[in-house]
Amino acid sequence: MLDEIKIEICAGGIEDVLTASAFSEVDRIELNSALECGGLTPSLSAFTQARKATDKKLLCMVRPRSAGFVYTEAEKEVMIEDACYFLEHGADGIVFGFLKKDDTIDVRAVRNMCELIHSYGKEAVFHKAFDLTANLSESCQTLISLKIDRILTSGGKDTVLKGASALHTLIHTYGQQIEILPGGGITPDNILTVLQKTGATQFHMSAKEMKQDHGTYPAVCADRIRRTLTALHYGLSDNRRILSDEDMGMLKDPFDPIR
Repeated sequence: MLDEIKIEICAGGIEDVLTASAFSEVDRIELNSALECGGLTPSLSAFTQARKATDKKLLCMVRPRSAGFVYTEAEKEVMIEDACYFLEHGADGIVFGFLKKDDTIDVRAVRNMCELIHSYGKEAVFHKAFDLTANLSESCQTLISLKIDRILTSGGKDTVLKGASALHTLIHTYGQQIEILPGGGITPDNILTVLQKTGATQFHMSAKEMKQDHGTYPAVCADRIRRTLTALHYGLSDNRRILSDEDMGMLKDPFDPIR
């Protein structure tokens, strides 16, 4: 049933938070800035206003720049300070990632951040830097040993559908020790397929549409959230029957430009 599925919406600002918060079925919101750069640390005022605007679980991205995840000591200090601010002012968790130059987990940096987050009794989430590591299984074991609560991942691929096999393996091998959160390319049209292929019970999605303001920018779309929830409601019956491919095809909107 839908009440067993957790939906997390990736927000790029206060308007996205307000849009996502209107849906009772949305469980968590991940607050970012600059989604066009893959998501960066939100401003302090954006977080403060978002915290006032929603009583849903609100997690903050802590990522000081675009590109990769190999940070200098100065950048790490900024990330710790940002995390402290968010935690002290009501964040329910911090989303972050640290890698070394060989694209393995930066154990010391992850441990420091994780211990900080847990000292506030909040959730430590390792983001899709995980997908850049060479061995997902070994990286997952490392993050378990560091007491990370959840990993946001597309299974080492560009999208969750491409990484579905790896996600299935991660969930069924390590799912009792750490939460695996599929994210990347999830849409109303494919969420049931992702569920079916991975066995996941939680999903991260931006539910985005492109808006215009002397240029384009991504924003959370209420209709895409609504269509996702409709697909889940319709696809999950009392006996957990998943829709057939034919049934799922009936849910597709032929006029949706972002599929």
